[in-house]
Amino acid sequence: MPRIRPLLIDALLDPVRYPDRATQVELVETHASWLLLAGEFAYKIKKPVTLPFLDYGTLDKRHACCAAELRLNRRFAPDIYLAVVPITGRPDDPQFAGSGTIIEYALKMRRFAEAGRLDHVCARGELRPQQISDLATTVATFHAQAASAPPASAFGQPPQVLAQAIENFGELQTLLPTDAEQQRLARLAAWTRAEFDRLAPRWVARKAGGRIRECHGDLHLGNLVLIDGRVTLFDCIEFSEDLRWIDVASELAFTYIDLLDQRQPGLAGWLINEWLSCSGDYDAAPVLRFYAVYRALVRAKVAAIRAAQAGDDPGQARAYLALADRLGSPPPARLIITHGLAGCGKSRASRRVLLSDPTATTLCLRSDVERKRLCGLGPASGSGSPLNGGIYTKDISEITYQRLYALAQILLAAGWSVIVDAAFLERCRRQAFRALAEDAGLAFSILAPQATPAQLRARIRHRLAKGRDASEATLAVLEQQMHRVEALSPAELDLLL
Repeated sequence: MPRIRPLLIDALLDPVRYPDRATQVELVETHASWLLLAGEFAYKIKKPVTLPFLDYGTLDKRHACCAAELRLNRRFAPDIYLAVVPITGRPDDPQFAGSGTIIEYALKMRRFAEAGRLDHVCARGELRPQQISDLATTVATFHAQAASAPPASAFGQPPQVLAQAIENFGELQTLLPTDAEQQRLARLAAWTRAEFDRLAPRWVARKAGGRIRECHGDLHLGNLVLIDGRVTLFDCIEFSEDLRWIDVASELAFTYIDLLDQRQPGLAGWLINEWLSCSGDYDAAPVLRFYAVYRALVRAKVAAIRAAQAGDDPGQARAYLALADRLGSPPPARLIITHGLAGCGKSRASRRVLLSDPTATTLCLRSDVERKRLCGLGPASGSGSPLNGGIYTKDISEITYQRLYALAQILLAAGWSVIVDAAFLERCRRQAFRALAEDAGLAFSILAPQATPAQLRARIRHRLAKGRDASEATLAVLEQQMHRVEALSPAELDLLL
């Protein structure tokens, strides 16, 4: 039996009803909304439905949700989200912002090119690391400005974290009934409970540290768009505080698993790396994998429900289930350090290793970035330091390496492979990190790209001229390094990657 559209929606398909010029109106329908595309604008009308996770059942509730959606999305997309517009008159003769009785509300938005949505960009094979870096910076900046959950609230408390994770399994066990699927679900349920228990102190620390924030809540690639070459977030969750007030690590885990689902592990790993580097929230690393498995299982549940409704094979749900299984069983971690003079290509070589990791489980710590963070500077901020002075004294260099060591410990213990991008000119520093790997029973390698003195000087001049790199190494620094570098020993040469 064909679905009958409401009279109001049929009437709003007429372009003459819109206050702005439109030659035609297109209708996009979801389970919860109608989206009317009219010229340069879009009007979103919420359906009068009540579902387990949202309630649009009355006009007042729809109005409140429209207002909330406007407020929340204007945090990061004020040029897209314009106003809540009342619809007056009769369902068969509606008017926008008329003087009669209000019969409905619409959220008015400025349209953008659908081709710029990141899911479409990714599907075309056009998503680049620089765009992922932009996304990571945008998300980290948004999180830093978002409101923190009140300490007394339930948001982010351990019982809520576990309840949300466990909720997936009940429905999935009904929707995916084969023996293989049931065994995988049982394994993942056991892993989820064990991992939750193992991370017990982390949940408390994340809440106490202000890491539970009023986030986007639905940060998959389809809710990200390139506008004027920059990544913009849109269409956040407005209907559920429980799904919006979450750990920032859970937010990022959604985009991470979406990139993995799109078979872009290099970009997925790059996203996590850039977000950690930008935010400095390395304490998120231990909980990221838990949240990634949770997000993959949410996607599995949604895919299974849609397949059941359509009478289709739940192949996509099984794929998400397999992804969750892989995320819960990462490969053994390894530690890589770099070695070389300024300008030899350490950062470029580190980036190649990270982007080529098929499991998206490698992260990079860069000494230039962490040194500046310790001194209260941004990565691209100039310190104005003289040779061996300012933030480049012997004492600060020692503190920087101690910081790199401590961060590497955190990441390795959380199951992430680590590249430490630093000069490591002194043999004793290299030996300390080698001992860290050996004590943890992990593989250890050295990445030592080579360049001629002429190439080193040319690269440093070029980098300084651009002025956008975290490194402040000058030709004077290079000359000093050439005189004090301790060459790799025969035993270290055997560890070259």
